[in-house]
Order: sequence, then C-alpha cells, then structure tokens
Amino acid sequence: MQLAFVLYKYFPFGGLQRDFMRIAQVCQARGHSIRVYTLIWEGDVPSGFEVVVAPVKAFSNHRRNEKFTAWIEADLAKRPVDRVVGFNKMPGLDVYYAADPCFEDKAQTLRNPLYRFFSRYQHFAAYERAVFSPAVGTEILMISDVQLPLFTKHYRTPLERFHMLPPGISPDRRAPPNAAEVRAEFRDEFKVSDDDLLLVQIGSGFITKGVDRSIRAVAALPPALKSRARLMVIGQDDPASFQRLARSLGVADQVEFLKGRSDVPRFLLGADLLVHPAYNENTGTVLLEALVAGLPVLVTDVCGYAHYISEADCGLVVPSPFDQKVLNKMLADMLNNVELRQSWKVNALRFADQEDLYSLPERAADVILGAHL
Repeated sequence: MQLAFVLYKYFPFGGLQRDFMRIAQVCQARGHSIRVYTLIWEGDVPSGFEVVVAPVKAFSNHRRNEKFTAWIEADLAKRPVDRVVGFNKMPGLDVYYAADPCFEDKAQTLRNPLYRFFSRYQHFAAYERAVFSPAVGTEILMISDVQLPLFTKHYRTPLERFHMLPPGISPDRRAPPNAAEVRAEFRDEFKVSDDDLLLVQIGSGFITKGVDRSIRAVAALPPALKSRARLMVIGQDDPASFQRLARSLGVADQVEFLKGRSDVPRFLLGADLLVHPAYNENTGTVLLEALVAGLPVLVTDVCGYAHYISEADCGLVVPSPFDQKVLNKMLADMLNNVELRQSWKVNALRFADQEDLYSLPERAADVILGAHL
C-alpha cells in the first residue's frame, strides 16, 4: 500500500516525531511505501521515504494549517494513497495518532468564555471535530487513557474507534551491560564529580514541562545539597527567561541548558535523577526512557505515564493540586537518600524486563495497515 503520513513539523528530538518515525519505518519494513507531508523537515530523510515539504506560509498558525490541509488535499487528488495517517488533528484522516490533549476541554475549562468567538478557537475546534465526530470514520490511536473520557464527553466518539497502544520506548534507551562505564565516561566528559548530584530534565517546550518549577526546587534545597546539585535541561526551546529565573534565585551556575541531541541515553545513565514537574503532559515518554535506563524519576501526577513510576516503585509522584513546597521537599528527600535511589534503580530495571513498554510502533502499524479499517 501507499501510505501518507502528515505532521506539521519533523525534528529528530521530539517525542511525537520519534514515534512517527518508528511507526513509519515499521510500515515500510512490512513492504509499504511511505510519503510524508510536512511544513518543516529537519534532519536526514530515511532511505525510501518521499518527504514533501508543502510550500505554505501564513501570518497565523491556524491560517497556515488551513492552507497546508488544502495543499495536501490537492496533491492527494493528483496522487492518491491508500491510507492517510495524521500526527496532528486535521480533516481527511483515516488514522489519527492522539499525542495531543483534548482542545475543546481546555477551551472550556482553562479559557475565558469569549475565547470561543476567536478565529483561532474556531479553527482548532473544527480540526478536532473533524477527527472525533461520530459522523467521521477516523480510527484513533491512543497513547494514554487520560484523555479518552474527555474526547468521548465532548464528541460522543464511538469507543470502537479508539485503539489503546502500549508505550513505545526504543530499545536503545535500555541500560546496556556497560552502563557503569558509560556513566563514568559521561560524568568525566561533563566534569560531574562523584559527589555531585546531577538532575536532568529532558523535553522541548520548557514552559509546559515545568522547567521553572525545577529551577525553584533546586534553589530551595538545603545548603548542603544545593552546593552539590546541578540541573541540565535538554530540549528545543528558548532558555532566556529560565536563565533569568536561575540568576534571580542564585543558581545560574548550577543550571545548564543544552539543545536537543541524539545522545540522550548517555544523560539518563550519567544522571542521578530525572525531574519532570510538568504542568500538563499527555504521556511523557521520557519518564519511561528514564525507567528503562534505571534512573529514578520525580514527576507530577498530571503526566499520562506517571502511573508507571508508581507501579514500578522507581521514584516519586507529586500529587495534584501542585504545591511547589511539596516538590521542593520531595526533591530534597530523594537527593538525600542514596540507598533509596539505588533501590529505585533496581526496581526500575526489573520492571523494564517484565512489562511491555516497547511495542507501540508494531501495534500502531497493525491498525494503520488495515486490521480495523
């Protein structure tokens, strides 16, 4: 079959983008042809992929999206495909990969009622309705059960159109046999001493990921711990406002920002703790990447994958409603107890051996290739 995959932007370091790439490659390995429609492509093009960068520009995101959709529809009319798979909400999809939360629920609960009169709302509401309305036949790949009740509440989408997927952690994230050697080399390269306490926060979108909360928690550590703590933040975003926050709290020398990179597994092996106090997060793939590497995790309970941290007993989950003082205390307690961190590491690696945290691409391909269409 000829498959078309659609996403607004591809760059190698995003969680959604990595999921797209692995799913598309599984479909390709099963003998199917891959065409990708996008507005921006950063990075290498896999062998055999046809990547089509649409020549679309506009002053606003929603107008750009509309022009992109129209451009794809025109191209598909000339060059039809057997399946259209979207990684962003838009009309005309056979399959939608539901990485984003329910827009309508956020509009009703977090926005001023007047927001519904703006063209931006009308665009994104229409694009979400084009996927979830009972009148359309789009099959929906769900990666977290947190959002499903919201979609059915607002759209009455038939349950049989939802397909719950297991996580899809790449095997290269698992702790290798020489993990201790990799850790030592990493800490030597980045000048992290044995006595230092290295925290990592990984993911683009620093505001949503709660980087400000992490910086405040480091600044609030007791002096004996704060002097040993370092925070590395890795992701594609502008760090300027967070660097100013770190300076204002007196921890600028202990907070370092790095662009997205391909050697994230080294950071997970070299660190002492992953912090992820997100404001909201549909899943949080990095939580499971840390888990399978044996790295303890501190995460807010709003993240869709936070329950895995509790089930594996490999870290702590900050309850809602969020309280910065609770996060501060949890971080201090975790850093102050090396024996407990070692226990969490053992628990994480055991859980990684026993649970299916890896087969998302294969299960997604089953649906895309016609098991339910």
